Amino acid sequence: QVQLVESGGGSVQGGGSLRLSCAYSAYITCMGWFRQAPGKEREGVAAIWNSYGMTYYADSVKGRFTISRDKTKNTLYLQMNSLKPEDTGMYYCAADPSGRYARDYCRGPAWGQGTQVTVSS
Repeated sequence: QVQLVESGGGSVQGGGSLRLSCAYSAYITCMGWFRQAPGKEREGVAAIWNSYGMTYYADSVKGRFTISRDKTKNTLYLQMNSLKPEDTGMYYCAADPSGRYARDYCRGPAWGQGTQVTVSS
């Protein structure tokens, strides 16, 4: 099973930026980012899939977040700009080798351990 390791989380003031990274052990076409705030369900944030690198985003982050990947470095990224306190949460990288969850932000079955993002007002 593919191994995923996130990094890049931290604390930032509202309006700031962070870039999350997810190093993966094997290339998977369908990969996504999720987040989970305390007491809330895990939600999809962004996904990238198929060989053309098509992307899509949750409405709450459109225009502020950008998902991308560098195949030469086996790394998935999430560039987060104009951060808001409501973006606070644990962020997870996910990979779906079969592509069956391509319409659901590539929701697993492989998951990373998560990286914490805290945005203060």
